[in-house]
Amino acid sequence: MIESPQNDKIKYLVRLISDNRFRKKSGVFTVEGKQENERALHFGFEVQEFFICESIFNEDFPKGKISLVSENLYEKISYRGTSEGIIGIFKAKTNSLKDFKPKADSSVIVVESVEKPGNLGAILRSCEAFGIDAVIITDPKVDFFNPNVIRSSVGCLFGMNVFQSDNEELYEFLLQNNYPIFTTLMDESAEDLQTRDFRQKSALLFGTEHSGLSDFWIGKGANTLIPMAGTIDSLNLSNAVAISCYEILRQKRA
Repeated sequence: MIESPQNDKIKYLVRLISDNRFRKKSGVFTVEGKQENERALHFGFEVQEFFICESIFNEDFPKGKISLVSENLYEKISYRGTSEGIIGIFKAKTNSLKDFKPKADSSVIVVESVEKPGNLGAILRSCEAFGIDAVIITDPKVDFFNPNVIRSSVGCLFGMNVFQSDNEELYEFLLQNNYPIFTTLMDESAEDLQTRDFRQKSALLFGTEHSGLSDFWIGKGANTLIPMAGTIDSLNLSNAVAISCYEILRQKRA
């Protein structure tokens, strides 16, 4: 039973949780919560070790190396308070866009330079719920394995096609794979989301939370907007993606 925050394993774990650079350099990441750990295992992520608080977890232990920690210590080190009494350390995976083989009716969501881990997690959750084939992040400013991404996606990250790219590589990929491109630039050329055809292959692109898509995408796609009736002229990024993903699914089912 580990009780001290000065234990070397605990110091390593805490650094993985809190330090993005150290996490990337180490090639591993942490997962808190029963459902999230189950999804990571189910989708083939390799676990290094579990840290479990028996008084909180109260379930059969998963297979793998296990260190027991006291309840007092667990509440200090966990990112989410109690978080069901389990934290796993897993090896990170890197997916290459070159290995992605799109389906004939593949729908992908592209987000440029997303900055907020919570937004990225919520986007992944919506994309998984509405059957999006892949999420592609260009020029990302947030670590995919940030604890808040995993938490807000409820582990959806682990079972999805998630790729990192730059704008030039992505544009070439979309052209080579015959994706109709739909941009979300704020100008007079934009047409309502419902008027666009998402029944077959499509790539819908979103920009940063504060400034939208960069000038790179001007003239490279059919400009699209979400119709609104109020006085506010924009939505939270994750909300905009969720609404758009639902429209894609609605059209395909219709």
